[in-house]
Amino acid sequence: MKSAAPALDLQLDRTLALPMYLQICQRFKTAIEQGNLRAGDRVPAVRALATELNLARGTVEMAYRILTDEGYLQVRGAAGTVVSPELPPPASLQPATVLPGPARAVNVDHDGKPPKPLQMGLPALDAFPRKVWNRLVAHRLRGSEPARLAYPDPAGYARLRERIATYLGVSRGVNCRPEQVFITTGLRNTLEMTLSSLATAGDGFWFEDPGYIFARMFLQHAALDMVPVPVDEHGLMVDAGKQLRPHARFAMVTPSHQSPLGVTLSLERRMALLEWAGQNGSWIIEDDYDSEFRYQGRPLPALKSLDRNDRVIYSGTFSKSMFPGLRLAYVVAPVSAVASFQAASSNLNAGCPYLFQAAIADFIADGHFSRHLKKMRLLYAERRALTSRVFQEVLGDRIRFDLQPGGLHILAKLAAHEDDVRLAEQIRSAGLAMHPLSRWYLNAAPQPGLLLGFANVPDEKEATRLALKVRQALA
Repeated sequence: MKSAAPALDLQLDRTLALPMYLQICQRFKTAIEQGNLRAGDRVPAVRALATELNLARGTVEMAYRILTDEGYLQVRGAAGTVVSPELPPPASLQPATVLPGPARAVNVDHDGKPPKPLQMGLPALDAFPRKVWNRLVAHRLRGSEPARLAYPDPAGYARLRERIATYLGVSRGVNCRPEQVFITTGLRNTLEMTLSSLATAGDGFWFEDPGYIFARMFLQHAALDMVPVPVDEHGLMVDAGKQLRPHARFAMVTPSHQSPLGVTLSLERRMALLEWAGQNGSWIIEDDYDSEFRYQGRPLPALKSLDRNDRVIYSGTFSKSMFPGLRLAYVVAPVSAVASFQAASSNLNAGCPYLFQAAIADFIADGHFSRHLKKMRLLYAERRALTSRVFQEVLGDRIRFDLQPGGLHILAKLAAHEDDVRLAEQIRSAGLAMHPLSRWYLNAAPQPGLLLGFANVPDEKEATRLALKVRQALA
């Protein structure tokens, strides 16, 4: 079966003295020589090409006749006209000028390909209620009125903003109005909106050290003075931040489940951070990325629930609670900054797609969201315990798990002499996705370790298979 006619660049120059039929011949010969047209490929029908190029049919017929006589094309009656199978292959399929390859992606796991085992940042894709979700999406798709085909509200779908405000008030202790909620495509978009709303060039920016590596890479290209503030077992060391840059304009923290160490910001430090922000007129960006999943006690209240001076910018996401392919997140702006966020949201984009926003609003309103989170907490607790136990048994003294109360990833600590970067590369060469902890540090003395996601490890058999692959790679 022959392939359909490939897309060709046959634009003609009507200012040239060269007749049109000869220009067509030239374009086809070039396409064949460069490998864009290959032996056996079907070429456009005469009538279709004449219409596309706005030429008389006879002009195209003359060009095809010449190409056929010269052996480039072969007419096969009802089967159409194809590039002659008897042509020799082109000398080289490479263009004369070799273009540089693309730069290596910063996040090698977010490449659009199937997820890798042990990949961080992924919820349990096998446990998401796809049938329910597909039904809600289909219902919205069938019922969409023509107005929904226009540009969406840059701030987000109104019903979804209402549902998020209600959910945060009940589950996270965050009292906010729907007007404070803005829908974004993820943390990067949230940071862009925040900085566009409130930052000026040269502002000091406290950042956890170690801290979320992909947020760090974005912020390092912003016009800010990033100040790495060390983290210990109680979270961000607020006193150290005061010594390094006492009047910083921003502080970004992951208080419920520190990224990547997993520790919780203590109440004492939460209050100290809020006091510092209130006294300095500074802003705190709270990245509450996977706080729904805590396996010891109830989920902790958000830092913003303790904020009495309206200084906390709250960032949440559906990537962990539902699935990352949605590319939907949200930010709660302080009351005093709503107008600035509204202007920034209008300037940065034309809004997120209506269909998924409406479906999430329905998913929450119908009770599916709360049921899903409850189910996932139990499932993740099982998979977390299973993964850590099996890996400890297989790898023995090579690693040490220091399990924290929540989150979707765990940290396997290594001995001080281990090279976690080299080990992670060996593990990745075996097809597994593990991150070296040391790369998440900036100025603080790096500690060696391996970060792995456990949410998609379904049973002991798979956990054992993966652990054996890791052991083999480390050997």
